[in-house]
Amino acid sequence: LVSVLSSAIIVYRLPWTWKCSKLLMKFIHAGLNTIAMILAIVSMVAVFEFHNARNIPNMYSLHSWIGLTAVIFYSLQLFLGFAVFLLPFAPVPLRAALMPIHVYSGLTIFATVIATALMGITEKLIFSLKNPAYSASPPEATFVNCLGLLLVIFGALILWMASRSHWKRPPEENAKVLRPIGGTPEGTEAESTMTDGSNADKSDLRINSEAARKQNLKLDEAGQRSTM
Repeated sequence: LVSVLSSAIIVYRLPWTWKCSKLLMKFIHAGLNTIAMILAIVSMVAVFEFHNARNIPNMYSLHSWIGLTAVIFYSLQLFLGFAVFLLPFAPVPLRAALMPIHVYSGLTIFATVIATALMGITEKLIFSLKNPAYSASPPEATFVNCLGLLLVIFGALILWMASRSHWKRPPEENAKVLRPIGGTPEGTEAESTMTDGSNADKSDLRINSEAARKQNLKLDEAGQRSTM
């Protein structure tokens, strides 16, 4: 979840992907999230089977509670992402209303996954290191503590990239979204017509003002020649 989910989060934010079509990036984003979800389910099954084989109680620690909560909300996030943003059936106003929630939920889940990983490696150290104990700071403890610091730094970098406006994909480049065949892009046809008409009016106004300016210049030149 940490590595694949982070890749799914910043796939829109990489400048060398801005020339790719928006539809292609949507499929890559959805594919990475699907891979992360599959790996998370496999990992949870492995944990429960390991606990049952060793007669270890399940779901008693804060690590397990938050981890299961993150996986459940991540599955809901993935389902709604497919239904609303990937499939071409959701109306544009619904997509626009849910997009901020979708982004915020994804970043919150990622931060929760980082916290779950930190609690998990700490819990593993406390249970595994007996002689010497974790409190004696053996090399294993130092190594895993450094790993935890790297996870925090990595998570902070991902959140920074995802929250900065200058890393955002430019809307004017390949901003087409998935839509039914024969349909219009996000935004109604009336809005497109109004925009075209507004642009045409501005163009006509610019031409007329330019012509009037040239005519005034000619009159001024004529007046100066007659005065001279």
